[in-house]
Amino acid sequence: MACTGGRELHVGMVQVARAAIAGMAVKTPLIASRCLEGTTKQPVFLKLETLQPIGAFKLRGAANALSLLGGDERARGVVCCSTGNHGRAVAFAARRLGMRATVCLSHLVPEVKISAIEALGGTVRRVGQSQDEAQVEADRMVREEGLTDIPPFDHPHVIAGQGTIALEILEDRPDIETILVPLSGGGLIGGIALAAKALKPSIRIIGISMKRGAAMQASLMTGRPVEVEELPTLADSLGGGIGLRNRWTFDLCRNLVDDVVLLDESEIYRGMRVLLLEERLVAEGAAAVGHAALLAGKVKLDGPAAIIVSGQNAPMEQVLAIGRGEPVTLGGLEVKG
Repeated sequence: MACTGGRELHVGMVQVARAAIAGMAVKTPLIASRCLEGTTKQPVFLKLETLQPIGAFKLRGAANALSLLGGDERARGVVCCSTGNHGRAVAFAARRLGMRATVCLSHLVPEVKISAIEALGGTVRRVGQSQDEAQVEADRMVREEGLTDIPPFDHPHVIAGQGTIALEILEDRPDIETILVPLSGGGLIGGIALAAKALKPSIRIIGISMKRGAAMQASLMTGRPVEVEELPTLADSLGGGIGLRNRWTFDLCRNLVDDVVLLDESEIYRGMRVLLLEERLVAEGAAAVGHAALLAGKVKLDGPAAIIVSGQNAPMEQVLAIGRGEPVTLGGLEVKG
């Protein structure tokens, strides 16, 4: 159980979420890494959330949150802000449940994620240069149009849905000692930490983020939620703030996450390249940070570990360029391995 300002989240909510999302999200495989055991001298397993119907883990939280809405809320429709994958998840779940969905995104979100949301029937609003600015538009639609906001991370039902990943990992491999989790707003790592530590208190939960705009790490270092500048990065799904009025995930990360590791862009590039060439997996930058941290020697393992490979929704031209070892450009910054 975790307390956040007097409120409680507990593993029972995660177990209920597992049943709620069963018709939309799938149980993803946990496979042995082809290459990392030689580097780490420990067994390493990959949790392939790339195999979700939308290509990313976000479907778990969105499906749980939308499935719990009442009839009036479903009739009015939902809105969210997103760096891409949450918007795709909300659009997918809303279509399955017969709801209208609007997704607010900043102009930093890649076009490939915009078109994917629209293909699922979601209405896209492009607003501002950060996730925080996109959230302002979502808040306006809640206030003026009566839509229900489905936050990308700071929501108990979203957090519980993401926590189902931990149930599956420890069901398949009870011997896992460390879970490496991409860290952005904290919904994924908060849910995983909540469930994993309830089942196995000794387990280590390590958050991995990028140096360019790591909002949760900056907030943890400051001791309260803070704003950071959102910058172009290979790990664009990890961009955005955590919200100055954060109600859930900041406390979960402060209380349950054992360590946070930050990566530079060349390290993320190498993680993506190794996933593609050695593991034969297409993964976006945010999904490659676990590999990148281990390859860079920034996380030391003392037993079996699991890495959350969180999504595959990167621009294909970027993936192919990285596979060929070519530099890629991010808002004027040239990155190579």
